[in-house]
Amino acid sequence: MKKTPLYERHLALGAMMTDFGGWTMPVQYTGIIEEHKRTREAAGLFDICHMGEIDITGPGAFDFLQLILSRNLEGQQVGQLKLSVMINERGGILDDLTFYLLEDQHYRLVTNAGTKEKDLAWILNVKNEKGFTNITVTDHSDTIGKIDLQGPRASAILQPHVPADLSAIKFYHFVFSTVAGIAALVSRSGYTGEDGFEIYADADRIAEIWDLLLDTGAGQGLVPVGLGARDTLRLECGMTLYGNEIDEQTTPFEAVYGWLVDLKKPFIGRDALQRQQSEGIGRKLVGFEMVDKGIARHGYRVLKEGRDIGVVTSGTFAPTLNRAIGMAYVPVAMKEPGTEIDIDIRNRPARARVVKLPFYKRLA
Repeated sequence: MKKTPLYERHLALGAMMTDFGGWTMPVQYTGIIEEHKRTREAAGLFDICHMGEIDITGPGAFDFLQLILSRNLEGQQVGQLKLSVMINERGGILDDLTFYLLEDQHYRLVTNAGTKEKDLAWILNVKNEKGFTNITVTDHSDTIGKIDLQGPRASAILQPHVPADLSAIKFYHFVFSTVAGIAALVSRSGYTGEDGFEIYADADRIAEIWDLLLDTGAGQGLVPVGLGARDTLRLECGMTLYGNEIDEQTTPFEAVYGWLVDLKKPFIGRDALQRQQSEGIGRKLVGFEMVDKGIARHGYRVLKEGRDIGVVTSGTFAPTLNRAIGMAYVPVAMKEPGTEIDIDIRNRPARARVVKLPFYKRLA
């Protein structure tokens, strides 16, 4: 099992650890609901060092990424990051990832932890097959550490340690700066639906930033947060998790990522997506809330009048909303909000209702 640079910190904090994508990661410290609410109301600090960072540099970097990403890179400015999907020739999602334009001809892809090795192999294979001799692909995953500071008090907690004016950083933009004198990339982004920052620094120094923020942020309600609350936070916001809502058997149009597809430009998988757009999709990812008591879990059957129509991809009790919610793939005809469905919970059909995503959206 791989361990992040913060592993010993998690043990010292009494975290419950688990296997996640080949990494030993904290599930919770004081409790999932407590950590969830603290993030929504104050701030939470997350160890995200397990994610991958792959740099693409050189004169051909733009053209290469235009080929492997579904989104159009035109118009992106240095200091801006964007979300995209990387898909295979059949239109299946290899990964959903963010890409940063660090400087001219220099991009950084931030991948999911469980897909990093697959992503890197795919990227290198395309580079070689398509003859991109004018780019360099560098995997920095082992040398870059990453922590996320999320919540309404994130800016107030971080600002005293950063010379850059955090209020000037727009959403999905970043700056190169320092945190307590340690060189860092500070990005206004995250996976919780709250305001906050993703902080990248050298792996051998990320623990210093972690310790500093936990120490100085404690008075403002900051707590360390594990994967359990990270999952409930992202689910409330209708954000996907690779291996649950999306995988290589799922297309962007079936999921919530149709807006990331630009069929006007050539890219790997475009032909398959054009066919699907023309023929129409048979299923769609939707959100639902439970009407009857019970919590839907990943893998539970979705029923309509007793027959199977889909499967739950994620489900939980939503602490912010005080109700049970989930996401599932259902036939397109049943995707409209208000549609009644059943979830098979321990061989008992429990009523649920399709609702509009996201379940939760913070006030500006």
